[in-house]
Amino acid sequence: MNFEIFIPIILFLVIGVVLITYIYFRSREKQMVIERGLDIDVIKEIFKRREYPYALLKAGIIILFFGLGLGVGLLINVYTGVEEWIPFLIFVGSGLGFVLAFYAGKKAEVRETKN
Repeated sequence: MNFEIFIPIILFLVIGVVLITYIYFRSREKQMVIERGLDIDVIKEIFKRREYPYALLKAGIIILFFGLGLGVGLLINVYTGVEEWIPFLIFVGSGLGFVLAFYAGKKAEVRETKN
């Protein structure tokens, strides 16, 4: 039996369950705050959620450098036939991505505090 057909079905089911669960618990949270009768300013502060404002920027930089390391490693493998470059460049690219993401996030936070 071909189980490959079930992979996209299960993928969409899991994504749907995660989204529905997120929406449900988010609305329950808001409902509980309203039931307690809090002030509108307190409610806005609770739902502001600025814990990690540059998380997507950092993740994007890391993923970009991971992809660049993988791509360059695969190109070197094609031209030289040496497979050891692939994991080496993945780790180096990811490491450079982490370092660059740290400094980019720090610079963005400093710029935000100045404004």
